[in-house]
Amino acid sequence: MSTGAGRSAERASGLNGLLVALLVVSMVVAVVDFIYLSIKTNQDAQASALVTRIQVLSQQLSRQSGDAAGGNLDAFASLKHSRDTIADLFTRLKSGDVRTGMGGYAEQASLKADFAELDQAWAQLSADASKVLDSQEQVLSTAASTDDFNRKTAVLNSRMDEVVKILTERGAAGAQVMIASRQMLYADRMQRRAQAIVAGGEDSPSAAAGLQRDSQFYGVVLAGLINGNADLNIRALDNASAKEILNDINKQWIDLAPQVTKLFEAAPTLQAVKQAADKASIDSQTLLFKADPLSEHISALGTKRTFPNLWIGLAAAALSIVLVLFLALKLFRDQRARLASSAELNKRNEAAIQRLLDEMGSLADGDLTVKATVTEDFTGTIADAVNYAIDALRSLVTTINETSVQVSAAANETQATALHLSDAAEHQARQITSASGAMNEIASQAREVSTSSADSADVAQNSVRIASRGASIVRQTIAGMDSIREQIQDTSKRIKRLGESSQEIGTIVELINDLSEQTNILALNAAIQAASAGEAGRGFAVVADEVQRLAERASAATRRIETLVSAIQVDTNEAVASMEQTTSEVVSGAKLAEQAGMQLGEIETVSGNLAALIKNIAVTAQRQSAEAASVSATMNVISDITAQTASGASHTAQSIGNLAQLSSDLRRSVADFKLPEE
Repeated sequence: MSTGAGRSAERASGLNGLLVALLVVSMVVAVVDFIYLSIKTNQDAQASALVTRIQVLSQQLSRQSGDAAGGNLDAFASLKHSRDTIADLFTRLKSGDVRTGMGGYAEQASLKADFAELDQAWAQLSADASKVLDSQEQVLSTAASTDDFNRKTAVLNSRMDEVVKILTERGAAGAQVMIASRQMLYADRMQRRAQAIVAGGEDSPSAAAGLQRDSQFYGVVLAGLINGNADLNIRALDNASAKEILNDINKQWIDLAPQVTKLFEAAPTLQAVKQAADKASIDSQTLLFKADPLSEHISALGTKRTFPNLWIGLAAAALSIVLVLFLALKLFRDQRARLASSAELNKRNEAAIQRLLDEMGSLADGDLTVKATVTEDFTGTIADAVNYAIDALRSLVTTINETSVQVSAAANETQATALHLSDAAEHQARQITSASGAMNEIASQAREVSTSSADSADVAQNSVRIASRGASIVRQTIAGMDSIREQIQDTSKRIKRLGESSQEIGTIVELINDLSEQTNILALNAAIQAASAGEAGRGFAVVADEVQRLAERASAATRRIETLVSAIQVDTNEAVASMEQTTSEVVSGAKLAEQAGMQLGEIETVSGNLAALIKNIAVTAQRQSAEAASVSATMNVISDITAQTASGASHTAQSIGNLAQLSSDLRRSVADFKLPEE
């Protein structure tokens, strides 16, 4: 029966192993498929992102090409960066990216046609960008020349406007004014045509021809205004100021002639660059549209791969679930069969256990003379072990009885010794407490001495600080007096200069007074002449009277000014004398303050020495206080240890008494065991 059961168990174990192996294989396939599928999906997403970034950068490249063609320096740098970045993105997309672990997509059969069209579109767009970049130096140089040309022609227009104003104010001929004004119109038109050349549009050739034609005519007319031109019916200007400005304009125009030639020669190149920028805008749209199918086909690669494939992973996962369920059902059935076999075995064991329990009944009552019967059942080993335990327990009880008697006698002797030790410790604690109190008193007195010394040191240090501040204030006072002395001297000089100026004012007033008297005489003569003229000179007589009154008022005003100037000179002299006296007093005060500062410095030195001595006393007192406190603390610790020793001795005596009691209790606890007679 046991042999058949063993074979059935081997067959069940083999089937279970097969099911577990199939489960492991299916789970491994599912996990590997899903992991590899996740990696591929992530790489496809990276590739789609690269395509999207290429599309975005292509649109930026189109805008940057237009800005660069217009002469923007930053646009050239951005254009080069965008072109190089797109080229790098194409390389990573086709050959793979080592940094992210993404594989290349150029060899994918379903993507080759998309890559071919995208490569063609990128080749055209890259050529357009390279053409713009190759012309960077000339475009930027031409743009800078255009800005300089426009700035200088604006200056020429401003100068020409001055010429027109002069001609208009001096009543020049209308033809000359018109010709000069027309020069300003030609200059404005040349500025617009220079901007058109830089823009590089379809009008660039005509703008270049017009700029050359206008510049030549502008120069001829300018020379005609200076020297005259019979062919154009232009007369040379007679006004010297206007002619000087025209000569200056002519010099500046001669300097501008090379820039006009440079703009004319650069027009074809700028037009070609503009055409390349416009073509880049069209080619960027072509690349944008041709990149969409590639992005869509990359996103669809996940559904076309044989492995990893979503359906393979799902199938492996479903097989794993089925195997888990089948294996669980089989294990449940095997377990139920084992439970039935185990129930029969338990019945046989229960009978053997009951027999052993009956034999062990006397052992529960303390009878150590019994022995269990050893059989072939599984309880035979238990019975043998129980017999060994009974022998050991019998030996243990005998030893306990003998040891408890010895422990009880030793505990009584130890308890007496501990009580004597406790009394001695209490006496020692009282003596140490008394000594600790004396040391605490000494420490308290040392702390008071230290505190007094520290307070004295603080007072001395405060005296040093006060003396130092006094010396500093005296030094500041001396510096302030020096500054006041300099300011007073400076003010005295200014007042002297004021007196000198007032003398000059007096001289000017005398001149004005003389002029007033002469004017008065002239007005009187004019009145006489007007009176002799009769009715015809009446109006002139009124004017002469008014001039005479003004002359008299001016004369009166000058007399008042003379009075004020005299008063100012007197006050000035008094102020100078007062300033000199104040300066002398300030010098004397500065000397006294300097002497006070020297005395305060000596006080500061003495106070510092006193503070140092008191500080040393305070430090010594603090050190003695600390040592006394340390000794006091040590005595307190010894007192605590002695008290703990006395308490420990008392507790030891009590514990030893408890030990003797426990020994008696132990002997009584094993008294109920029955031992075999010797």
